[in-house]
Amino acid sequence: MIRVLLADNQDLVRAGIKLVLEHAEDIEVVAEASDGHEATRLAAAHQVDVALLDIQMPGSDGLLAAERISERAPSVRVVMLTTFGEDEYVARALRAGVAGFLLKDSTPQELIRAVRLVSRGEPIVSPQITRQLIGRFLSHDKGPTDPRLDRVATLTDREREVLVMVAAGASNAEIGRQLHLGEGTIKAHVSRMLTKLDCANRVQAAIVAHEAGLLPDR
Repeated sequence: MIRVLLADNQDLVRAGIKLVLEHAEDIEVVAEASDGHEATRLAAAHQVDVALLDIQMPGSDGLLAAERISERAPSVRVVMLTTFGEDEYVARALRAGVAGFLLKDSTPQELIRAVRLVSRGEPIVSPQITRQLIGRFLSHDKGPTDPRLDRVATLTDREREVLVMVAAGASNAEIGRQLHLGEGTIKAHVSRMLTKLDCANRVQAAIVAHEAGLLPDR
């Protein structure tokens, strides 16, 4: 059973997300919080597997809570709940190393899938957020060419193929199905690809893919 902590200062939002998650037989919401301080305390007290944190809450927000949970309960996988227009917060959270990001208006299926994937140790960023961050980066960045672009040439054909799918927002499981390979194999390809590109996460790799012209919608 996947034990989940849900933190959001809006009671109706928490109730709606909890209702969705309770339809999954392998997920249980074991704790709820209305602010970051409470979320930090409950994450350790209830030995949760996944913490779903609203990125903005009064007092101690989700970002601060994520940092504290990482320090005090490092085994907990944190997923940030966000909305469009909060990309600057998402960028900060990416640097903090959270496990995933999900839009609040995601479908019930996407929410359940995200909790399951993150609980297995697979980072997840919704395709919408990936596109949002990439769009913000490409429209605002006026600096020199990213030196990581030269590293794309070091990728194998398979790693480049995986990079394109990651940039499109596909999970390891989805990539595996498309390439007819096991998730473990895909996870290894993703890890090597990120290392070769010197990228800390999938969003950074997606930006490199867009900058390198690997995607048709660039």
